Amino acid sequence: MTVSFVCRTESALPVEQLFDRARSIDLHVDSQRTSGEQAVAGITEGLIGSGQEVTWRARHFGVPLTMTSRVTNLDFPRSFTDEQVKGPFKAFRHVHDFEATATGSIMTDRVEFSAPRGAVGRVVERLVLRRYLERLIMRRGRFLAEGRIAGNS
Repeated sequence: MTVSFVCRTESALPVEQLFDRARSIDLHVDSQRTSGEQAVAGITEGLIGSGQEVTWRARHFGVPLTMTSRVTNLDFPRSFTDEQVKGPFKAFRHVHDFEATATGSIMTDRVEFSAPRGAVGRVVERLVLRRYLERLIMRRGRFLAEGRIAGNS
């Protein structure tokens, strides 16, 4: 079964700037400092582009995890999608949509994922993972929207 959620983040930043901040490897690392997330292979710094991959290493729930994702769609500055190629999920897809507003921009994150391990995984999806990932995406969105610079959080 697939679990999904949507997070919307408003920002005073221009849509092009918010779009590039969302695909910045450096800012992603800075926004995920509490989990020790690092880019360890593929694109490990700068802006990730269409067809490119990054391998992340982090610690969530006290467990070391590695996940490789690929940007499968990029339409600057409207949308980009990254999907797990290899990692802890049965499937993981994250669509980032952006729209300009009169006061800046809005980023909408649409996340769909499936946990492995059959019935046990489905229980974990609903009871733990959905809420955990939603908070993680919301925190990351606020970080990006505020216009902070890597190293200055």
